[in-house]
Amino acid sequence: MDKPMKSSGKFFIVIILFIFIFCIIVKTPKTYRSIPNPRGPPKACPYYISEQTITPLNNTKHFQVSAYMDQRVKGLDIRIIGIFRRDSIQPLHCLFCCADYVSSTTTPATILQHPDNFGFPFVTTDVMCRIPQNCNATHVTLQTQPGSVTQSDQIWLPIKNKKTNRKEEEKFQFNFTVCISNLFGDYNNVLQFAQTLEMYRLLGVDRVVIYNTSCGPDLDRLLQSYSQEGFVEMVPWPIDKHMNPSRGWLFSEHGGDVHYFGQLTTLNECIYRSMTRSRYVLLNDIDEIIMPYQHNNLMSLMNVLQQQKPNAAVFLIENHIFPKIHFEPSGKFHLPQWNGVPGINILEHIYREEPNRNIYHPYKMIVQPRLVEQTSVHELLKNFGQRYKVPPDVCRIIHVRVPLQGRLTREQLHVDKRLWDFHEKLIPSVDKLSFCFLTLCLII
Repeated sequence: MDKPMKSSGKFFIVIILFIFIFCIIVKTPKTYRSIPNPRGPPKACPYYISEQTITPLNNTKHFQVSAYMDQRVKGLDIRIIGIFRRDSIQPLHCLFCCADYVSSTTTPATILQHPDNFGFPFVTTDVMCRIPQNCNATHVTLQTQPGSVTQSDQIWLPIKNKKTNRKEEEKFQFNFTVCISNLFGDYNNVLQFAQTLEMYRLLGVDRVVIYNTSCGPDLDRLLQSYSQEGFVEMVPWPIDKHMNPSRGWLFSEHGGDVHYFGQLTTLNECIYRSMTRSRYVLLNDIDEIIMPYQHNNLMSLMNVLQQQKPNAAVFLIENHIFPKIHFEPSGKFHLPQWNGVPGINILEHIYREEPNRNIYHPYKMIVQPRLVEQTSVHELLKNFGQRYKVPPDVCRIIHVRVPLQGRLTREQLHVDKRLWDFHEKLIPSVDKLSFCFLTLCLII
């Protein structure tokens, strides 16, 4: 009675092995250094799908970041954001995956280097292409030669911001998104970071996007918590794996391949990432708060500004520095529960420098992303609307950092307690985070 049972068991094992081997042999789509994308184009398009934020471009010294549908420029449909080496620009051609087949021919690419490069070898670059007729484009790849030449190692980018109907376009997932300049090095200012994010939450920000190359271990724990919650969108930015990024903004002084770990590229990428999702985008650094002074939240501020300047694409907000070397003397907000949390307590710094407007003074921006083509750090480079400098008594940046005018005494500074107007809600929110930090409950 046992022999037939053993024979059938062996037969079953053989069948299982055959199915397993067959699954391995059958060619399936692959991803570039990542797991397969289940929503990629059909198998009729032979491809590798890049799920990385920085993808080398075959046979060049350039890098691709992301591809977006952008039909605001006549005759062009796709904008590929990249980081190109300026001395090696060559003609490129776009090849498309048209849902279920590869386009029969390529279309010539228009290559647009952004004017701000600060002398560095690499520059933020837009590659613009037209989609062939009758092609429902889902993915795009760049080639150095014209013609439909698909190679086994060809890397394809998914096309984002695909067009939807007008009603869907009018509905935004977010009212306000903050795009934070890159995190790199061992930045570990946990307390100021938590206070800034909680302050933005109180002002009506829905999402904060951070491009992360590296940071300190304590801040990394906090970022994981915010990311799990959904308030922070973490974008990996391993630019140091591909080139030698600079820690400064000027090549002649700092050297390296690209300005501030590719800051200009990430700001542009964040605008396009937010274009169909967010009504407004704030472009600023991690230690800056764009603060309304006549309104209790950003939406109330923007409703007034939009009514006053209906054609504005960008609202420029003046930077005001609160030197971290000067403390509010009473110690009212020197709170013992925050003593073990590394970083600056912004509530203790109420003294503000008056900007020297006789020299260049930087601004940061609130933009309508659908009216922006290209941006730098302090100004838009290409846009479809007007620019408006917001008066500082209406809105200004609270920037707690080292002093810019270091010779000024405390008596020569302005007292500015605007942050204190929010302390009743801000402190409990930060207390929860600081408690978690001190008890390690943020570890995931």
